[in-house]
Amino acid sequence: MSLQTKLICSAASAIHAAIITHKPDIEPLDQAIGDGDHYINVLRGAEVIDSMADELLSLGADEALNKIAMKLLSTVGGAAGPLYAGFFMGMAKTIKHNGGNSHLDIAAAFAAGVQELIKRGKGKIGEKTMLDVLLPAAYTFIFSAIENKTTAEIRDDINAAADKGLESTRDLVATRGRAAGLGERSIGHLDAGAKSCQVMIKAVCDLALKIK
Repeated sequence: MSLQTKLICSAASAIHAAIITHKPDIEPLDQAIGDGDHYINVLRGAEVIDSMADELLSLGADEALNKIAMKLLSTVGGAAGPLYAGFFMGMAKTIKHNGGNSHLDIAAAFAAGVQELIKRGKGKIGEKTMLDVLLPAAYTFIFSAIENKTTAEIRDDINAAADKGLESTRDLVATRGRAAGLGERSIGHLDAGAKSCQVMIKAVCDLALKIK
């Protein structure tokens, strides 16, 4: 059994629980300015990954991440499936090359996952999407790991970056997805994708602190 893969499965369980808990915080956001299916897709993805533990635990971390990616491609609807799958594929490639034994290894894998998601979605920061949370969190993780901060300090730094990124979406005009059709009417609303990412990041950070 791979310790890294066991941690991946624990993270999947923590994310699933957090998504369920934060339904009242996520679902109304997409109902306000999106097409209303974001929460359904995120929950479906979280459920399916959490259910894969038995088949993942015998695999190496990179193999497990790739298997998750393939499963998401076939189970998560809309544009989200390929994006989430790309994230896990990017992580898998970097974990296979670098390993995942240090904060910096994991930070590099997370950043690679975000970059693969960007490659597939052609998005950028400032468009009122999940990237407004993911990119600041990825940069912060890298810099905090390079500075050799403690797990608790890194957790706090990443959570602060994710919170700030989420709040920044409130004053942005949506230029991607269904919300883009609202133009300036999207101002004043948090982005649902950014919120769900903030919830997932916090769940994993809190788990990492408990483990350490």
